[in-house]
Amino acid sequence: MNALPLLLIGLAMFAGGYVLYSRFLGNRVYKLDASFRTPAHELQDGVDYVPTNKFVLWGHHFTSVAGAAPIVGPAVAVIWGWLPAFLWVTLGTVFFAGMHDLGALWASARNKGRSIGTLSGRYIGGRGANLFLVVIFLLLLMVVAAFAVVIKNLLISTPTAVIPAWGAVAVALLIGQAVYRYRMSLGLVTVVGVAALYGLILLGDAVPVELPDPVLGMSPATFWIVALFVYAGIASLLPVWVLLQPRDYINGVQLFVGLGILFVSVLLSAPTIVAPAFNDAVPAGTPDLVPLLFVTVACGAISGFHGMVSSGTSSKQLDKETDARFVGYFGAVGEGLLALGAIIAATAGYRTLADWEAVYSAFGEGGVTAFVEGGGAILNSGLGLPVSLSSTVLATMAILFAATTMDTGVRLLRFVVQEAGEVAKVRINNVAGTLITLAVGMGLTFSQGAGGEGGLRIWPLFGTSNQLLASLTLSIVAVMLIRKRRNPAPALIPLAVVFVMAFWAAVVQLGDFYDARDWLLLIIDLVIIVAALWVAFEAAVAMRRASREPPEALDADVTEKTELTK
Repeated sequence: MNALPLLLIGLAMFAGGYVLYSRFLGNRVYKLDASFRTPAHELQDGVDYVPTNKFVLWGHHFTSVAGAAPIVGPAVAVIWGWLPAFLWVTLGTVFFAGMHDLGALWASARNKGRSIGTLSGRYIGGRGANLFLVVIFLLLLMVVAAFAVVIKNLLISTPTAVIPAWGAVAVALLIGQAVYRYRMSLGLVTVVGVAALYGLILLGDAVPVELPDPVLGMSPATFWIVALFVYAGIASLLPVWVLLQPRDYINGVQLFVGLGILFVSVLLSAPTIVAPAFNDAVPAGTPDLVPLLFVTVACGAISGFHGMVSSGTSSKQLDKETDARFVGYFGAVGEGLLALGAIIAATAGYRTLADWEAVYSAFGEGGVTAFVEGGGAILNSGLGLPVSLSSTVLATMAILFAATTMDTGVRLLRFVVQEAGEVAKVRINNVAGTLITLAVGMGLTFSQGAGGEGGLRIWPLFGTSNQLLASLTLSIVAVMLIRKRRNPAPALIPLAVVFVMAFWAAVVQLGDFYDARDWLLLIIDLVIIVAALWVAFEAAVAMRRASREPPEALDADVTEKTELTK
């Protein structure tokens, strides 16, 4: 099959979802109000609570939630065939992810920018909230540790991406000053910033950077991981407008340009999809399509991590509540577009079925490598870009996505550490919280070797825990909608599907871990299963209680006292 119809159908579905379904959600379900005073204005502090232009905030939100997962998941899931992955990415983005991300952003903005973990205590109950924090902590820890390893691997395997990856930090710092301190035109700054990033890509392709061994007494792998954690720690402490916002915004624009280049290459070259629509000859050891597809493709369809970003950072920067539709729903669409690009690159970027099967020789193969190699071949065929430059462009995209998610993850993990301190009645300041976060993250990453082998130790649980968290986030949204006597079906339907599939997958993995005698993953999986079941039960009770109570006037700013007495 030609890849062009797949691209056009996917683009049409995403466009229809944003134009039609997100408008329905914004007007009829969430009833977004431009006059509502958002937390960014009410609690403005110049550090975390900062009213932000919706385009800049979209860039921060989109690149923070995207990371490498919407590349890795779809590019692994095509082992079952391209059609199941395509359907889950497109339908999941339109009806599940957009609703979830917009809902989490709205719920947090209506509650003074509080995180999903805190909201669970207010809308579900204290017992559920503590268990919710456990799931959130484990998920963020997986993201921070695993993405450090993913970035390290790309910096070593693609040395031409080193200069653009780190040069983007300097560009972001200059953009932050230009926009916020010198009030320069956002359009001009955007053009100059994107041009600078692509200039760095050209420079990096001409001047690859390979570290000596050792460097400062460390192997290149160890050095890059330490450098990434130090950077993430500093970035998480700086005011958001100094680095995170401008970095994520310009990366978002640059990455959309990169996706545009990939899609134009597909239009010009019309490559053939060599992978089967349904793969009846999957390699031995490949798990069943259902339920594993729904947790293998997490980011790119629906992801609990998005709810943490929506409620952890984005809700604190929302200028107008009506901006939530563009930031939240279109942020999910951006990730869906990246997942679509990953599917096409991983299935149409190889010359023959035999070449594709050589890459997908076992479950878990493909991933970023298939995206970079396959996408590079498409860029070379469509636009005539040299193979080396094509690989540099795509590797830089993957690194920048992963890096923005990692630094946001460290910031969010610090919030969780501080919330846990509040539960234990111990006040933890920002610096102490960040140091604890870095110590735990680096401890896991280096737990099995100086090369960072421990960073992927608990990654097999990411998909299930991520999707369970998404369903639990939707339960909070559903409770709020029921309290307001609005139709909760747009939240309840994806909640039910995602929870059933993720819980099913967690049980399947439990058996796999037992067979492999992997007691660490088995225990963590058990903790996640018990926590998810408990929170789900508490959420069901909260929904029933909400349906019997008098309607709640959440269109007005409900005081914390009123909330806590309910």
